[in-house]
Amino acid sequence: MALHGPILCVEDDEDDQFLLRATLEELGISNALLFFSNGIPVMEYLTSTSEEPFLILCDVNMPLMNGLELRQQMQQHMDLQKKFIPFIYLTTAANPTLVNQAYQGSIQGFYKKASDYSTFKEQLKTIVEYWQNCLLPGSTLR
Repeated sequence: MALHGPILCVEDDEDDQFLLRATLEELGISNALLFFSNGIPVMEYLTSTSEEPFLILCDVNMPLMNGLELRQQMQQHMDLQKKFIPFIYLTTAANPTLVNQAYQGSIQGFYKKASDYSTFKEQLKTIVEYWQNCLLPGSTLR
């Protein structure tokens, strides 16, 4: 995990992309934001870049390659496993079965998107601050 690496936002809904960007900017998050509409371009990006993302915020329901399929693909790729990229679901699709299924993929969090802006903003703040202060293998001690 690279503290100053980009935040990958995997979200097919353009309104939600706008909301994510606006909220993270309002929170003063200086990491670059990269948006993807499904898992296929994310895998292409991750397997072709030397850049190490700070974290991945991922929706579940998307066309072509959904969030669960993306996580499965990432787990099967040895080089990506070594990068220790925090993978967090942020989705409106939340039910007990889906949450259980998601955690079978060794994710680092599952959040149901809040329907009101202030709670959504607090969710993002909590996620980012947690990972800014978390030590992972390969982290430099602060």
